[in-house]
Amino acid sequence: MGLKLTLRELEVFVAVAEYGTVTQAANHVALTQSAASQALDKLETGLDVRLFDRIGKRLSLNEHGRLLWPKARAMLDAAQDMQSLFNAGAMSLKIGASSTVANYLLPQQLAAFRAAWPLARLELDVANTRDIVDAVAALRVDFGFIEGPCHHPDLIAQPWRQDELVVFAAADHPLAQGEAARQDLAKAEWILREAGSGTREEVDRLLLPHLAMLNVSMELGHSEAIKHAVAAGLGVSCLSRRVVADLLQTGAVVEVSAGLPTLTRTLYQVQHRDKTLTRGMAAFQNMTMAALLA
Repeated sequence: MGLKLTLRELEVFVAVAEYGTVTQAANHVALTQSAASQALDKLETGLDVRLFDRIGKRLSLNEHGRLLWPKARAMLDAAQDMQSLFNAGAMSLKIGASSTVANYLLPQQLAAFRAAWPLARLELDVANTRDIVDAVAALRVDFGFIEGPCHHPDLIAQPWRQDELVVFAAADHPLAQGEAARQDLAKAEWILREAGSGTREEVDRLLLPHLAMLNVSMELGHSEAIKHAVAAGLGVSCLSRRVVADLLQTGAVVEVSAGLPTLTRTLYQVQHRDKTLTRGMAAFQNMTMAALLA
């Protein structure tokens, strides 16, 4: 039986799914609106299903469209990789990373990758862990680096790095003066990351068994804001040691000693089960693994 669909039809389908209208999709793929509409009609006719719910001029993926989306995106990625197969230096890689990873772990590796592959085009999306998981699941990024476990059924997660978290306070904070009682630490004013942050999830997982509760007085969306708020005396917090290393070194903040065990977490790399492993992805993964083993 002959093929009933073409890459062009899949390209139009993916563009409509992303932009929500045939007009915007047509502009994206450099077709007339009429040609884009015909391509979408031919795809739905060939598959004998409707792929979108049509509400006015807006098109929204229905159940059939959601099933086709990852396969279509993966096929287009494979076709794009095939086109550049004989151009060894041409790569296009889009990475998603949670803020701690993006700010403190990836910059050196991105620089090393660009040095090795100067023609490579790199994009980095920075968000909290929940949003990065969503971006990988929707195939908006090639793969992601997150700060906690991932249980999304469409994603494969593999351990990437180990990271240490540290409880800290301003140098003149009462809890920073010698050994702190755990009950006093639990009742202190805590400044933590927002819900959906991998750091917040891991802080809760690691600390609550020892402190029973955390008196959260403030939630902030950026670790940099948190560490400076703590340095200003607004409360205590728990962040990656990498994040607070500079303030620990200057003495602006100090570790709080409360007899807690070392707080370690695993950082993960995640990618979609249906995502084609492109040459760019393989090259970047090989480089990160080599850095770990060095």
